[in-house]
Amino acid sequence: MARYENIYEYEPSLEGQGLAIGIVMSRFNQDVCEGLLAACTAELKRLGVAASDIEIATVPGALEIPLTLQTMAQSDRFDALVALGAVIRGETYHFEVVSNDSCRSVMEVQLDTGIPVANGILTCENDDQALARMQQKGSDCANAAVEMANLLRAIGERPA
Repeated sequence: MARYENIYEYEPSLEGQGLAIGIVMSRFNQDVCEGLLAACTAELKRLGVAASDIEIATVPGALEIPLTLQTMAQSDRFDALVALGAVIRGETYHFEVVSNDSCRSVMEVQLDTGIPVANGILTCENDDQALARMQQKGSDCANAAVEMANLLRAIGERPA
């Protein structure tokens, strides 16, 4: 049911069938990242994305994620992408640099390429926070990727 008379509203869709999803996962803080990946892929499959339509690339750390996402986006093979990583605060300023630059660069990839990217790079104070968030965040990213791929497709298909 429409909320507004004479205003078209796109309905959210979590139908994953036929979508190609690329995932880039950092190997740094690998236990957390593997948890993110397991939750993300399980949710993608639950949403109907075929296992054969999911591709996973691993990279050394969070700062390597954006370039790999950009390369995948430019391949024109994916409907949406997912970035998975974990940046855990240490005793130096490096945490802020990696957190800020990886997040900004992930955003730039989707804006520059038009391919949606679900950002699942956790930025946490400690390992316990990361472990507590990994399942939900991995699942949330799968949902965001599928919903955004469907939304952009619907916008592109709607007649003027």
